[in-house]
Amino acid sequence: MFITPAYAQGLGGGTDMFVQFVPIVLMFVIFYFLLLRPQQQRVKAHREMVSNVRRGDTVVTAGGIIGKVTKVRDETEVEVEIADNTRVRVIKSTISEVRAKGEAAKDAAA
Repeated sequence: MFITPAYAQGLGGGTDMFVQFVPIVLMFVIFYFLLLRPQQQRVKAHREMVSNVRRGDTVVTAGGIIGKVTKVRDETEVEVEIADNTRVRVIKSTISEVRAKGEAAKDAAA
């Protein structure tokens, strides 16, 4: 009817706590590999694509405007021609896709 002292002393143990944390740690590992790592790779690829934009490339902005890069102003802006004689300045980070690569800019010395 009463619990003997031998059984009462055996209930506390360090391994039970470790076993309880294993599923939580496993969920974080799965979360990292399924969600965080692919997102980091997409961000890295987008950053590389934006840094390699050059004159003559056909680009699509985040707003859906398709145009041709006419001038790379600095590391954050490009000038895009969206129609004949219609040029707009666009922030590089809003470029969502580079559709066609243009020709390399010709050197002034050549």
